[in-house]
Amino acid sequence: METSKVLKDMASELTKSMKPESIPLISAETSSEFVNKRVSKDQEKPVLKKNSKSALILKAGYTKEKRMFEVTMMAVFACLQLSLLLIVGSNFQKENIGAFILSIVFGALLADFGSGFVHWAADTWGSVEIPVIGQAFIRPFREHHVDPIAMTKHDIVETNGDNCMIANLILAPTLIRCFLYGDGWILENFNFLVFTATLAVYVCLTNQIHKWSHVVSKLPRAVKVLQDLHVILPRHHHHIHHISPHETYFCITGGWLNYPLEKIKFFQTLEIIIEACTGFKPRNDDQKWLKG
Repeated sequence: METSKVLKDMASELTKSMKPESIPLISAETSSEFVNKRVSKDQEKPVLKKNSKSALILKAGYTKEKRMFEVTMMAVFACLQLSLLLIVGSNFQKENIGAFILSIVFGALLADFGSGFVHWAADTWGSVEIPVIGQAFIRPFREHHVDPIAMTKHDIVETNGDNCMIANLILAPTLIRCFLYGDGWILENFNFLVFTATLAVYVCLTNQIHKWSHVVSKLPRAVKVLQDLHVILPRHHHHIHHISPHETYFCITGGWLNYPLEKIKFFQTLEIIIEACTGFKPRNDDQKWLKG
């Protein structure tokens, strides 16, 4: 009976969540115009402001130990990625150009989905009080919502260190196989190596791309061109996510999958299932910091 009730409640919530809502893939409107359309009637202004008190507390959580870890991860990434690129470059055959390009596309798409899933998980669940991961990994997400511009002041280490760690977890097993199984395995799995190299590069650069989407001026011209072409995350596209309560458009590598994932209510459905099974409310900790 209890299981039946849970399933019934889940079905009810899913039905409510399926109400259509117009969210464009790439809006031609300015971010402020789009925000104003998404703000509820009882709010005078969109919630895109800085919460100074919370921001100062969260900023203080960045420690020397965390920075040393990030520097180490970046050094390891440079070695691993260069090794894989050398293997790919020395085994490239132009007759396989079609599969080569497809491998790059799929690697980039998986990186975008991965960025969305990690972003959603860290925004929606957990707390900065959780031992180890709370301060190390959840804290930056909380800081970003209370002070979205703070990350534009982060240097290359603070911006990219954590992402290099994730990329290393992708690269290391692949390189171990390359060295263990030799040239035969490399040739047989060449497209997988291209896919892995692309995935690792995009994972590594995701937070840098995210940072660029918050920079108001002095962006390199090449970055602006890539944003305009939607090769990387466009600025106005990402601002959709920063409308409180930060519950949509989580993908931040290219943002290519935001629209389809929103249309099928992918993350909303996961939230309904998790809340029904555990009783935990989505973004409970995040809202606490936003309120100060």
